[in-house]
Amino acid sequence: MATLNITYQGQSADYELPLDVATTDADIRRIAVEVVRSGGAHGLHLPNLAAGAFASFVVDRLTGPTGEQRIYLRPKVPFGDGGASCCGS
Repeated sequence: MATLNITYQGQSADYELPLDVATTDADIRRIAVEVVRSGGAHGLHLPNLAAGAFASFVVDRLTGPTGEQRIYLRPKVPFGDGGASCCGS
C-alpha cells in the first residue's frame, strides 16, 4: 500500500493506492486521472479531467522513516534549470 499525493491547479489530495512494485510512472499518471475524475481523492474531483492532464508531471517516490511508501505526482517546476524555461532565455 502507498499514499499517492496528487497536486493539480494549486490543490493537493491523498489517495491510498494498492501498489504493485512494477507500477510505472505512466501507470501512476493514468491511475491519477481516474482517481481525480471519480472523486476518489477527497477534495480533488474533476469529472472532465483530460486523459493527458498529468503527462508532463513528475512522479516522486519516497519512503518514510517507518517504511511507508509515498508517491507524489506534481507539476514540473522551473527551478534548477537556469531559468531558461521561465524567462525566455
